Amino acid sequence: MTKNTRPSRADLVELIPNLRRFACALVGNRDDGDDLVQSTLEKLISKGVPDGVNLKPWAFRVCRNLRIDAIRSAEVKARLDPKYVGYAPLHEDGERTMVNKLMFKDVTAAMENLPVDQRAALALVAIEGLSYAEAAETLDVSIGTIMSRIHRARQKLADALDSPKQTLN
Repeated sequence: MTKNTRPSRADLVELIPNLRRFACALVGNRDDGDDLVQSTLEKLISKGVPDGVNLKPWAFRVCRNLRIDAIRSAEVKARLDPKYVGYAPLHEDGERTMVNKLMFKDVTAAMENLPVDQRAALALVAIEGLSYAEAAETLDVSIGTIMSRIHRARQKLADALDSPKQTLN
């Protein structure tokens, strides 16, 4: 049985910006992203990190698993209560110019439409700067799988962002 060690406060504080970017990329908005970061930190503090495991990839894995658990829970709730609404829409907070807001909104919407596995792989490599090998370790898949997921995610994003917007008549 592997022994778990609680990460230091300093290590966790240093990790928060990376976790926040990753969590926001997974959920699509800051509020839910911050909630996911809080849950991740709580889990890391309460359960610890297995000895000999790099904290950063482990934290990303815990974050991703918590997100998957939340999605599964929402699906169960949706089956039980058809009035259940999944997630709050992305809010605009006035920090960006109108052009940046629209671009961010388009990219966020396109990211939200990606399958969770592609979104997680892309966020780890493109946003967090992990190598393919580190992302593969974090998501517990092969490097080839990471490369494939990122390729498909980038293609879907490019298609979504390049396609003309459809309007209702």
